Amino acid sequence: MDPIAAWHTEHVYFNQLLGLLQRQLDLFHRDEELNFELMMDIVTYLRDYSDRVHHPREDAAFARLATRCPDLRLMLARLSQEHRVIAHAGETLLKVLQAILGGAIIAKGEIEMAIATYLVYYGNHIAREEEDVLVRAAKELTREDWDAVRLAVPSVRDPLFDGDPQERYRALRRQIALEA
Repeated sequence: MDPIAAWHTEHVYFNQLLGLLQRQLDLFHRDEELNFELMMDIVTYLRDYSDRVHHPREDAAFARLATRCPDLRLMLARLSQEHRVIAHAGETLLKVLQAILGGAIIAKGEIEMAIATYLVYYGNHIAREEEDVLVRAAKELTREDWDAVRLAVPSVRDPLFDGDPQERYRALRRQIALEA
């Protein structure tokens, strides 16, 4: 698959998951019951796949693109920094969800802040890449650059969207299909 198309497709998938998470936050605001297991699966997937495969691959592409487009260096550095912020926000949200599923009582404001922080950072980050980076990467990066990006991060099967999902993510995949 074309690397830009693959990059965009993963963003579409991640936005679907963020949409599911947003709907849980909306339920929260209406004082309705939340599906903490679903939220845990969403964040776990995004931590396991996006933070460990997708974002490192992007960082490798950013490094190549910064060399070819010096005018983008500052923005690309910020986007790489956001990868670390998103990972930290995801880890914070995971801890909150694990505590809730473990029976802990967590203040409503703390739950809301953890979910909202993750959603805002992640959603804005994807939008920025889609608007400002993918078009330039498509124009500027060569086949050699894309080969280097591919080799920078080990190839890992997407456990949710690539064919039959792993057992852990089957319920999440069904929920995505219901929402579509």
